This record gives sequence, structure tokens and C-alpha cells, in this order.
Amino acid sequence: MASDNLSETAVPALTTASPTAPATTTPTRPGALRDRYLDFLRFVAIVRIIVYHSFGFVWLTYVFPAMGVMFALGGSLMANSLANPAGRPVRKRLRRLLPALWIFGAVVVPAMIMQAKREGDADELPGIEGLLAWIFPIVDPPGTEWAEPATVVLWYLVTYLWLVMLSPLVLRAYRRWPLPIVLTPLAALIVIGFGGFALDPAVGAVVLNLATFGSCWLVGFAHRDGRLARVPLPVLIGVAAVAMIAGAVWAFTHPAESGVDLNDIPLGQGLYSFGFVLLAMRVRPSIAWLRRVRVLDWLVTAVNARAVTIYLWHNPAIEVSYPIGDRLDVWRFGDRSGEMLCLLIAVIVMAVTTVALGWIEDIAARRKPRLIPR
Repeated sequence: MASDNLSETAVPALTTASPTAPATTTPTRPGALRDRYLDFLRFVAIVRIIVYHSFGFVWLTYVFPAMGVMFALGGSLMANSLANPAGRPVRKRLRRLLPALWIFGAVVVPAMIMQAKREGDADELPGIEGLLAWIFPIVDPPGTEWAEPATVVLWYLVTYLWLVMLSPLVLRAYRRWPLPIVLTPLAALIVIGFGGFALDPAVGAVVLNLATFGSCWLVGFAHRDGRLARVPLPVLIGVAAVAMIAGAVWAFTHPAESGVDLNDIPLGQGLYSFGFVLLAMRVRPSIAWLRRVRVLDWLVTAVNARAVTIYLWHNPAIEVSYPIGDRLDVWRFGDRSGEMLCLLIAVIVMAVTTVALGWIEDIAARRKPRLIPR
């Protein structure tokens, strides 16, 4: 496993910092508050999530473990924000996250209530405590079976929220004991996987997600303060390879009911994503070519400016694309072509929704609101 290969002697660059020396570390690119490569990674991750939820390709979870990448990016940006505590980074991140969720809930919850009453399924509706989770999601906001395509993605926001709130404390611990802290979530994940602990389902889901992706978030810390860049490349590649192989082997030898999809196998997901983000956050490819492809360059900017809105609404857009596709009889072109046309319909629905609601992210970020990001 990854923890067996990340010893203090193997990775000196992650273990030599003293408790009083965090300020001496510098980002991989000093002064770069926004790295275009990171923006491009987030763009690829969101596109991958949309394609996966459209077609369910299991192999995509191995080619590009998008959620691990998203958490690593979030950890890097959070560590950058914490470098200036006067800017109240936790409050800032919550302000960026919650308004988009509130708008989403303002549409989904009433629709869910009306549908449940119409179908006589009112007993499925969440109580007051469940509705409070839609306001401040410390656990997954509950919903009915009908609303599951909309609510199934909310675990990411809950996990992100917890990681943001824990980051000031965790960053202090990370500066004192970088390697043990980076590995702690994976160790907890292994204990959970083998220990058979019985937790409340709502709390257990949060704990499991934090353990699965916490190490990816902390790799973001190591990326931001430069420690990751100082790990010898052969050592890093070896550790990443061992973690990814261990994750894949665990997934294939312990498949879920749905098969070997990493999203359904937490320990496999945690190990594989950890290895992948070690490499993804270490490489520094030049993407100067992006400016020459103006449409793609703008898309990367727009998707990053509307990332929360797109993430929240992509599944409902996919869900409604099939009835629309049925009405347009897209299946007359064949099953594969029909699926591609439904994806195109979903993208159009997402674009319209993002234009209509995405400006909420501008207000939350205290930017001038725009229907279309520049």
C-alpha cells in the first residue's frame, strides 16, 4: 500500500520542515495565484464527470479520477488562501460555495415536495433536520428517490465544506508533520475498510468521503508550498505507481455490486486517486498553446468561473435530455448516435441553466455579475 512506501527516509523533502519554518517554503511558481494548468485540470475534470454521468464508462474512473483531482485542486487553492488569514479564507470559501447550493435547493426542494405529494409519497420527504442540511450541508442533503439524480452529486459539496472548515487546523498540523498528516486519511480509510465500524449512515458517509479524498486535498497543500516539487521524481513516480496499482488491484479483487467502478469502491478510489494526483500536481506542462485555441481558452475560463453551477446542474440536465431526445426521436439515428445527441441536448440545457443562474457565483465571489464570463 502507499503508506508502506512513503517512509521518512524515502521522502526527505516532505519531512525536513521545522514547526517554525512554514513561511520559508514557496509555491512551485512563486507569485502565481492562479495557475492556468490548474484551471485546465479542473476543466478536464468537469468534462470527464459529465461524460461519465452521461454514459457510465467505468474505464473513465481509471483514466482520469476526476473527484480526486478536484479535491487536490481545492486543497492547493485553500492553502494559498490560508497564506493570508486576514482575508478570512474559510468564510470566503463558504461564501463561494453556499449561494449556488441555495439556488439549487430553491428549485429542487419545492419540485421534490410537489412531486411527492402528487404521487402520494410524502413520507419520503425530509423533515426539518433534513431541510436544514440544504442550508448548511454538514451531511448530505436528503431527498426522495425521484430527486436522486439531482441530490446524488451533493456529497462532493459536503466533503468540500468539511475540508475547508478543517483546513486551518490541518494546515498547522501539516506544517509540523507533513508526511504523517498527508497519509492520515488513507490510514483511516484502511481502518474503516477493515474495521467494520458501525456509524450513523449520514455521519458515516461524511467520514468515509473525508477519508477517501482527504489525502488528495493534502497533496494540494504539498503542491502549494513546494514540498511536492522537492520530492525526487523517481521516488514520486514509484510511490504513485504503487498507490495506483494497489488501488486497482483492490478494486478488481473486491468489486462492488456494480462492478469495478472506482466510485463504488472507497479504498480502491482513495489509493488510486492519491497516486494519480501525486503525478498530476507534480508535472508542470506548458499550456501556452491554449491561448492559440481561443474557443477552448474561453471555455476553460468560463467553466472555472461557473464550476459549482455546472457541477450542481449537470445531472438534472442529463436526466431531462432523454425525454427531450425521445420527443425529437434522436434514436432513429441509432443507439450510439442517439446517446451522443442526448449529450448534446444536455450540454445545451446546462449552458442555458448556467447563463441563467451562474451569475450567482460572480456575486458570491464579489465580482461584477455577468451572464457570460469573460
